[in-house]
Amino acid sequence: MELNISWDNWKKTLRTAINAAEFAGLSEDRIKDAAYRLGGFLAGHFDPGNREQALLQELWREGTEEERRALVSMLVKMLDKEERIKH
Repeated sequence: MELNISWDNWKKTLRTAINAAEFAGLSEDRIKDAAYRLGGFLAGHFDPGNREQALLQELWREGTEEERRALVSMLVKMLDKEERIKH
């Protein structure tokens, strides 16, 4: 199955999910753990819909658990930074 969504919309969707998790009171560690599990699911069940998603999928597949968790952490940090810049 292809995840046919633009990179900007994909980031917006993830940011919305992070905001909802924060609003629900989840800690940053719990959010990153959930994102890690979601990343594994997406990498195993969806074909990337754009170049950026293809790169993330390739990095995910080649990475160790530690590297995958670092990737998740960087993505969360990137989305947080973008959110702060917009406001």
